[in-house]
Amino acid sequence: MTDTQGFYGLGIAPGILSVLDRLNFKVPTPIQEKSIPLAIEGKDLIGIAQTGTGKTLAFGIPMIQTVLQGKSKGLVILPTRELALQVYESFMKVGASQGLKCALLIGGEPIGRQIRDINKNPHIVIGTPGRIIDHLEQRTITFAQVACLVLDEADRMLDMGFAPSLHRILQMVPKERQTMLFSATMPEQIVNIARAQMKLPVRVEIAPQGSTAKDITQELFFVRKEEKPRLLEKLLQEYRGSVLVFMKTKFATKRLTRAVSVMGHTVAEIHSNRSLSQRREALSGFKTGKYRVLIATDIAARGIDVKGIELVLNYDLPMNAEDYIHRIGRTGRAGMAGHAIAFATPDQRGDVRGIERLMRISLPQSKLPELPPARELPPAPAQGSSPRPFRPGYRPGGNFGRRRFNR
Repeated sequence: MTDTQGFYGLGIAPGILSVLDRLNFKVPTPIQEKSIPLAIEGKDLIGIAQTGTGKTLAFGIPMIQTVLQGKSKGLVILPTRELALQVYESFMKVGASQGLKCALLIGGEPIGRQIRDINKNPHIVIGTPGRIIDHLEQRTITFAQVACLVLDEADRMLDMGFAPSLHRILQMVPKERQTMLFSATMPEQIVNIARAQMKLPVRVEIAPQGSTAKDITQELFFVRKEEKPRLLEKLLQEYRGSVLVFMKTKFATKRLTRAVSVMGHTVAEIHSNRSLSQRREALSGFKTGKYRVLIATDIAARGIDVKGIELVLNYDLPMNAEDYIHRIGRTGRAGMAGHAIAFATPDQRGDVRGIERLMRISLPQSKLPELPPARELPPAPAQGSSPRPFRPGYRPGGNFGRRRFNR
């Protein structure tokens, strides 16, 4: 297939082709080009590709086409609310004009609204393991008609402790089905799931495991922990575009958000102590430029699909090397250039070597620049008070579900 053919010749129905053309999707990405024809044929599929390479449409187009033909129902399981919401939005962009109905089952939203969506007999259910289990336990949903199942970012689901929930859900889905598994990495645990749950799966690997997008440049600073805020301030002065900062803990994320605000930058935070509406507002504001800086824990490593992020900064190194790849994959998306910087303390040389071994490269180390003077932070807000008093114009979102505060 040549580029001039675009999505034609992949077996996609004319109605969906016209929608793709209207959405300005002209040329399929490599994972889409290789996966879509196989998936439309009904084959089980293991897709391995870097983040930001179009995996959602690689499984979304075949699933939408299958369910709209009245052949089956679909189920997509993802690790985080943000990722599930993005997949839902992508599906509706492609399928809504064709009559597609989807139900989004995620925590942090009223379950009653989700039950109403289920009662509308959706073609596809998209959700996170925990909330799907809630519906199964309340007997508000059944998967007896599901004939197409997608596990997206399955390795992340296992990292987050969802293995028991996944096992329960898989027991409720008919054995006679098409199963597609997509991820950027394929550890042994996922291979075991594939062996147990899939029938002669075709493996589509666009890039070797541990590789990153070719347009992402990388940089490493060895820096003492107490100097990290000053180095961040220096870098925020040098870079003018949007910056995504990754932290290890919720408490550190909240504290650094306050510090970046004091530096004079518009900033938002995403972590598990933020309500779903607050997380949506932060992500939406980051996309539109309302916030220049977004500070997040790994809850966002695979849940952020924002084009044009200039810099991804690993303020804290991740717990495992694979998460480093997912983090920096938030920049350099869809063929655009991007840059990633990592801060490592002197005692983390072993962690750096682990990342380098996985990616089969050496991270270029930069010399520390002259740092600005340290700043004093204002007192932290009291527990239970508004978590963001320093952001002008901030309005707390709805209080969906349980609300927890750092202890």
